Amino acid sequence: MSFKATDLKIYFICGTQDIPEHQTIQGILTQALEAGITMFQFREKGDKALTGSKKEKLAKELQALCQSYDVPFIVNDDVSLAKSINADGIHVGQDDEDVRALANDFQEKIIGLSVGNLNEYEKSDLTNVDYIGVGPMFETPSKSDASAPVGPDMITQLRQKMGDFPMVAIGGINEENVALIANAGADGISVISAISKSNNIDNTVNEFKKYFD
Repeated sequence: MSFKATDLKIYFICGTQDIPEHQTIQGILTQALEAGITMFQFREKGDKALTGSKKEKLAKELQALCQSYDVPFIVNDDVSLAKSINADGIHVGQDDEDVRALANDFQEKIIGLSVGNLNEYEKSDLTNVDYIGVGPMFETPSKSDASAPVGPDMITQLRQKMGDFPMVAIGGINEENVALIANAGADGISVISAISKSNNIDNTVNEFKKYFD
């Protein structure tokens, strides 16, 4: 799947751990796709996360949903799963798989890398990377292991070094602070709970879209 920076506008990340009670991830993803998200990342992490064949079965269901809306389906940090279901791409963190090793397995696929600050940028080999996820922007409830917020200013600083390299902001982003991200020069936002726990997903996504269209 050919990747373009505009795919990052509204990048929804979700796993079963992010879904409110009495709802399903399939239902929430369908609403988000209907509302117009531009990319989806399956991130199944935590104590109660699905594993093995259950995880793969769910991934295939969510992938099929994304395909029906022509939205790229990315797998977080699970190389074997991404390969076995032929996902559109993979997203890894600084401590995950070496990107060079990934590149052979994911030719013609989307590769995303988390870059939290200038030091990580200096250390990262971006030869085979299609976009970077920068953050956390703000305090985030969705990731227990998140590092201290770097703020929208980090987008501006990286922009000065990287030019128009595709860049998506992540971490604690909501309708109140999204303008700061757009003004800092990000191509889009990655959100988890802002969509998965929204009372009106359609409104939330459309509010976000105003800043990146």
